[in-house]
Amino acid sequence: MGADILKRFSFFQNVRPDTADGLWEAGSVAEVSKGSILFRAKEQVDSVYFQLTGKSMLYNLTHTGQRKIVFIFGAGILLNDHVINVHESSLYCETIEKSRIFRIPTRVFTDWMEQDFALVKEAMVMQEWKMWRLGHQLKNTTGSIYMERKLAAKLWKLARDFGRETPAGLEIDINMSVTFLADMLGAPRETTSRLCRTLVEYGLIRMEKKRIFIADPQKMSQFYKTGEI
Repeated sequence: MGADILKRFSFFQNVRPDTADGLWEAGSVAEVSKGSILFRAKEQVDSVYFQLTGKSMLYNLTHTGQRKIVFIFGAGILLNDHVINVHESSLYCETIEKSRIFRIPTRVFTDWMEQDFALVKEAMVMQEWKMWRLGHQLKNTTGSIYMERKLAAKLWKLARDFGRETPAGLEIDINMSVTFLADMLGAPRETTSRLCRTLVEYGLIRMEKKRIFIADPQKMSQFYKTGEI
């Protein structure tokens, strides 16, 4: 199969066939367990990481040592926040479930970027998309949005990206503890637990162990945008 594995993802569909082949030959695929750190903030990263299966999160640590989750990504995503590697990484990257990761030496990746502009374009498009998502997240971190609406917005987004239809509603296909949600929200665990109970009381979500179900995504969207149920 070789590089055909890469060509299943949109990131590699427009690059030259010899580019995909060259990257595959120089890279390696690793089966990575949940909780594996792929790279750390304030370190030079000498590899480019591409998510083949599973999910990973990008996060940073606050001054008090609390984890603040910035992104959660599934298959088909270039994980690095820096590709050219002029600067140190600004984020940590950690798998949140068993994953297959394609790792390419940065030197090889940039060599192929010099030879194939399509690869440059795809890397730029990926980074611009991340910046667009970050801009939307920042919009929801101001004091003008109540915390329960902020949590609803994040859960709605996760349901859109990782939801699957079930008789109980749209299930977010990620195991999420209250601590995980608190890290994602940037709030204390006790506050997050209370917010979850509020959304349950509103009939917007259902929680079963570490799984969250959204009965009506449209109703959830209306709530986080307007505060109305």
